[in-house]
Amino acid sequence: MLKSDILKKLESRQKNLSDNDIEQVFNIFTKKIINALNEGKKVELRGFGTLKKKVNKAKEVRNPKTNEKVFKKESFKLHFKIGKILHNKLNSKLKGDE
Repeated sequence: MLKSDILKKLESRQKNLSDNDIEQVFNIFTKKIINALNEGKKVELRGFGTLKKKVNKAKEVRNPKTNEKVFKKESFKLHFKIGKILHNKLNSKLKGDE
């Protein structure tokens, strides 16, 4: 699902808000999540899941083609753990399809 699809759904459900207001709220929401992750905080959306920033430590690796040693800088990745409610909803949909 794309951002534009999400905004269209929200616009159809929230007739009292303008399209611009809905987009601003969505942008604030995503920026708050990004800022919290950058500060090293865990973001929990009850029923949906938990987002956490994980560190890939700096290390020396080998280029498989040339066998040359290369230093890889520290980097970050996003870890998502699915919430119980979302997990149950996804699995109940799958069981119903059989």
